[in-house]
Amino acid sequence: MTDSVKTNTTASREVSIVYDGDCPFCQQYTKLLRLRKSAGAVNLVDARSSDPLVAETQSRGFDLNQGMVVVVAGQFHYGAEAMQVLALLSTRSGWFNRLNYWMFHHRTAATVLYPILRTGRNTVLRVLRRKPI
Repeated sequence: MTDSVKTNTTASREVSIVYDGDCPFCQQYTKLLRLRKSAGAVNLVDARSSDPLVAETQSRGFDLNQGMVVVVAGQFHYGAEAMQVLALLSTRSGWFNRLNYWMFHHRTAATVLYPILRTGRNTVLRVLRRKPI
């Protein structure tokens, strides 16, 4: 991850999040994350849509059934790294953002915790009978 992403600044940069719009956890996460205040414009892209960013993400080899993608200033971050980037970019205001920062701001913690969250997401989608992306 580059140093430009490691700091929580108000400098405007283009941020896109490609996430599963059918996942209740993903939907809630993107709603609760206070990113616009610190990162500026945020483009939320449902991975089940026909948005060109979804096709570009998949053409780069990212499996959107197994992880979200965050694009910051043209750099693609996937899975645990995407969560770490979001934790570093978001504000520390509010209980959710403080918890998110605490859980994901270290690469090791993000790498350990992300697969657990992904397993929970995949289990819930199966229970809800939602099809894979």
